[in-house]
Amino acid sequence: IFMAFAMLSCSKKAEEINPNSIYNVSSKWENQDGKKITFSDLKGKVLVTAMIFTSCKTACPRLTAEMRTIAQKVGKVDSEDIQYMLISIDPETDSPKVMKAYLEANKFDEKQWAFIRSNEADTRELANIMAVRYKEISPIEFSHSNIISVYSKKGILAYQKEGLDSSDDAVVNEIKKQIELSPN
Repeated sequence: IFMAFAMLSCSKKAEEINPNSIYNVSSKWENQDGKKITFSDLKGKVLVTAMIFTSCKTACPRLTAEMRTIAQKVGKVDSEDIQYMLISIDPETDSPKVMKAYLEANKFDEKQWAFIRSNEADTRELANIMAVRYKEISPIEFSHSNIISVYSKKGILAYQKEGLDSSDDAVVNEIKKQIELSPN
């Protein structure tokens, strides 16, 4: 029995990560509960992301509302299959307590929703990977891209929607398609 187990464990190769996968981002992030995570912790889930900041009074509330509408249109999905993720571009202001309050105020189910932050350098690196541009224009205001991204279960960018005034049907369809696809 031991020999059979040894042969079986040797024959199974470690799954390689595609070089274009978001799972290659090695930085550490802190979620709304103060827990440290990495993107590789989310392997096997469809990721739906938007970069925002909680003190925003203009585009971010609209982007957040759009994320909620998308989730409602996608419908009930096993939390093992999907992760909706808000990513702070203002980590100094957006503490875990503030991020948690934001999720609660927006009535987001924490099994499927996370709000994360990191340091400025890691946030900037991720924004560049996601093609999100942002710039601090005052101590409490940022100018930023309004992009919702959908990543496959392997962490590969499957779809991006830019702007706030276009239909979200393509995003919803892409999420449903990615959920149906096997992670293997």
